[in-house]
Amino acid sequence: MFLNRRTPVILALCLATLFFVGCKSKFEKLRTSNNITMKYQEAVKLYEKGKYSKALILFDDLAGKYRGRAEAEDLFYLIANANYKLKDYTSARFHFKNFANTYPNSERAEECRYMAAYCYYIESPRSTLDQENTRKAIDELQLFVNYYPESERAEKAGELIQDLREKLEKKAFDNAKLYYNMGLADDYRAAVIALENVLRQYPDTRFAEEIEFLMLKSQYLFADNSRVYRQEERFNNAIDYYNSFVEHFPNSKFKSEADDLKKSADKKIVSAIRLMNQYNKEVEERNKELGITETKKEEGSADSSLK
Repeated sequence: MFLNRRTPVILALCLATLFFVGCKSKFEKLRTSNNITMKYQEAVKLYEKGKYSKALILFDDLAGKYRGRAEAEDLFYLIANANYKLKDYTSARFHFKNFANTYPNSERAEECRYMAAYCYYIESPRSTLDQENTRKAIDELQLFVNYYPESERAEKAGELIQDLREKLEKKAFDNAKLYYNMGLADDYRAAVIALENVLRQYPDTRFAEEIEFLMLKSQYLFADNSRVYRQEERFNNAIDYYNSFVEHFPNSKFKSEADDLKKSADKKIVSAIRLMNQYNKEVEERNKELGITETKKEEGSADSSLK
């Protein structure tokens, strides 16, 4: 009686197994078939149904046999698109680019060259990661624009290039800010140099306002952490950055803090000059007490200046 109750379940499992084995064997038979015309037609049907993995298996089997035939163009186009649909962008860009190079006169060549570049764009990582693919995407998109300047896709390619360049700007800016955030005297000087390089490399960057402010602040902090005899010159450099900043961004959200830094720099210059004058006076008096002549002092000063 127990067996009778389980019989329908067992039969259902057996039927399901036979069904799936039958489906699998049908595909395997198709895959091993020598009828390449039927194989191609069935592969296209699978592609149109969205079964890209199975279609691609058959397309790959056919690739060597179709090379040089009239149908090869359609086949290689479908191979590129099947990889793209499966989000295998590395393979897709290879096949798109290969298609464009193999069939440069095809009406699909423009589309495939664009898609090859677009696959690089998709694989461009966020700005915190290595940007090799971003640079490659820019090169490929620019190459597309050079090939097809009148194309409707050229405008879109230009927009993608701008988006990628902004990502590189962000990467460069973030790297420069790392020096500032480390907070040591030499790091502040390195921050100024790195920030200047960002402006030089990306003169139209959207980060220009913050970059110029951080150049001012980094130079101020560099000066403030310097020895007294270096401070006058370095605070004056900070004031130069301030003057440039307020000229370019008179209504900046950083204006108030920039003004405070400038006022502080002015005071610290006065203080540094006073301390240096006091120091020089003490040195002069001590030299007199020791009987050091002016000539010897000058020689000593010359020696010191060379250090």
